[in-house]
Amino acid sequence: MVNGFTVITLCGSTKFKEDFIRVSEELCLSGNIVISLELFGHADGKVITPEIKEMLDRAHRAKIDMSDAIYVINKGGYIGESTKGEIEYAKEKGKRIIYME
Repeated sequence: MVNGFTVITLCGSTKFKEDFIRVSEELCLSGNIVISLELFGHADGKVITPEIKEMLDRAHRAKIDMSDAIYVINKGGYIGESTKGEIEYAKEKGKRIIYME
């Protein structure tokens, strides 16, 4: 917690951009600090090189380290490989895991 606020990092496929925006707003208005994504490669059709993906993955793990919990955006029950890795990382670090579905 930071100054009484729970810090939550959003995790999930970048194809769910609209859900990231909606959930971020909902969590923020519920009195949480939300850490989200800055790039939505799948939703925006951006080409991400393997080097950039590796850097973004490391940065996302750092966000998880700063958080009390992660919120998994698993629309339709979908959890991709990257998100599975983030969930496992969060479990290893003792973070609370919240699922959208």
